[in-house]
Amino acid sequence: MTMTAQRPRQSTVARYAVPMAGAVVTLTGTLGVIALADSATEGDGLAAFDPDFTSDAVAARSAPLTALARGLTFLGDVPVLIVLMLVAAYLLFRTTRSWRAPALLLFAMAGSAALTYGLKALVERKRPGITFVLGPVDTGFAFPSGHTLNSTVFLGMLAGLIWVGLRSRTGKAAVGTAALLLSIGIGLSRIYLGYHWATDVLAGWLVAVTWLAIVVTTARLTKWLQRDPSPAG
Repeated sequence: MTMTAQRPRQSTVARYAVPMAGAVVTLTGTLGVIALADSATEGDGLAAFDPDFTSDAVAARSAPLTALARGLTFLGDVPVLIVLMLVAAYLLFRTTRSWRAPALLLFAMAGSAALTYGLKALVERKRPGITFVLGPVDTGFAFPSGHTLNSTVFLGMLAGLIWVGLRSRTGKAAVGTAALLLSIGIGLSRIYLGYHWATDVLAGWLVAVTWLAIVVTTARLTKWLQRDPSPAG
């Protein structure tokens, strides 16, 4: 009788673990983004350290690091991400023989683009001065970093879709690590090249993680991928 009584409790915990975790991440991330936006607007809090952080990044510049930063920031360019997204969606469809995984990826990226545009227009933060920029000057708003936000959503969503279909722990670790390192690298490249303040990039990561939590939680609750085969073997 004891074992029979425990099973429903265990299944209930397992059933609501992802939604509960998603709710916590969403709430925490939203509050964090609000705090960062206020800091960026007022120039206090973490934003007060932005000038020093940018100066340190400029002082650390070298030819090899500049080449690496430009390569990483290229991966986060909108046209490049669009091509990568379409290629990834096509490959997911070919692998799974279903439109569900590609649709989830496209939905996540559409939301990411909307959040980037909306938050930039809302906060209206200016970028670092043109004397810091290595490359063409961007006159758009700074907060949050669109390169960081969009690339993190793309890498995180794609890695998650691949990860669930992998059986090898080594493969899963490799996919997750690659996505994490690329996301970090693209974000740091934006500071290094002088296009964003550090808090812009931090906000990009935070918004991306929050949005991914919403997408994943929604997909889990609606059982969106339930009928899909594994995206990878």
